[in-house]
Amino acid sequence: MGRPMHKIRKICVYCGSSMGVDPAFVEAARAFGRILADNDIGLVYGGGDLGLMGAVAHSVLSAGGHVTGIIPHFLQKRENMLESVQELVVVEDMHERKRLMFEKADGFVALPGGIGTLEELVEQLTWVQLERHDKPVLIADIGGFWGPLLALLDHMRDQGFIRANLEARYLIRDRVEDILPALQEAVARKRAPHLALRPEF
Repeated sequence: MGRPMHKIRKICVYCGSSMGVDPAFVEAARAFGRILADNDIGLVYGGGDLGLMGAVAHSVLSAGGHVTGIIPHFLQKRENMLESVQELVVVEDMHERKRLMFEKADGFVALPGGIGTLEELVEQLTWVQLERHDKPVLIADIGGFWGPLLALLDHMRDQGFIRANLEARYLIRDRVEDILPALQEAVARKRAPHLALRPEF
């Protein structure tokens, strides 16, 4: 079981190990890193030094914030493991990585990314849908990046595959400065302390 959550202390950020083609993506990653540090909220991420992953981590560190990187040993070279973070955890496989990222975070943000980012985001949406936890999950739709996924989710509802009693609950924001307030508001809406359920792998 997780700890009772009264406020957000750490946020897990899922994002690409590439920069993407739109400069707005890396600008958003860097801006969000500064926001985390300025609000004394730690970053939990995949431990790499490439792409948006590296951008958000370096931004947090440059602003004096705390970073926890969690990376499987087989990706240490491939994703250029960032050794300058305050807490670096090398794990055996992707399952352990995702489990620790979940346990250490009080909320989740998906910035633009590729298949890995999509997989991590959808897994969190599934756990929320199945009531395995109720930590807030936010899709950062920077430059409309996640529009096709959001349209697909709407299509799934229209076709009866996401039923009203099994909603995939998530937040959407398209401006970086709105991400943290949305997560904080979601936590504040919880009227009583609770024990977060641990997802099953």
